[in-house]
Amino acid sequence: MRRAVCPGSFDPITNGHLDIISRASRLYDEVYVAVMINKSKKGLFEIDERIGLIREVTAEYGNVVVESFHGLLVDYCKERDIPAIVKGLRAVSDFDYELQMAQMNNGLSGVETLFVPTNPTYSFLSSSLVKEVATWGGDVSHLVPPAVLTALDERLRAD
Repeated sequence: MRRAVCPGSFDPITNGHLDIISRASRLYDEVYVAVMINKSKKGLFEIDERIGLIREVTAEYGNVVVESFHGLLVDYCKERDIPAIVKGLRAVSDFDYELQMAQMNNGLSGVETLFVPTNPTYSFLSSSLVKEVATWGGDVSHLVPPAVLTALDERLRAD
């Protein structure tokens, strides 16, 4: 069985993330979405909320498993016999950082990294940008799945 992982914080998941996950799900038998736990960072959504939203918006694919992880991604991969990491690249600046990570991961464990160019529609998109625009009342409906938009609206109205 061919397995890959799409790692990230996904706070929240965007249409750009979903595009990469969808494309990976067509290339691999099983795609793990590994939601990173960073205890030093306070996210907009708790880890369980992010996992729930990702499960909801990826349910149609049928071969996507969503889990949280902390620590080294290569350890996560080793525990699940995952030989490949799939990463979306938006710009050259992404490549500089991601290439270093890919080389480190390969050196540590032999895990390969597959870089997928982002759909040009999402080349500017990031979770941070979505949160900032939504916080100031901007329309992000075309940037996130409907379930995420609802969750964003509810969370930001509560603050």
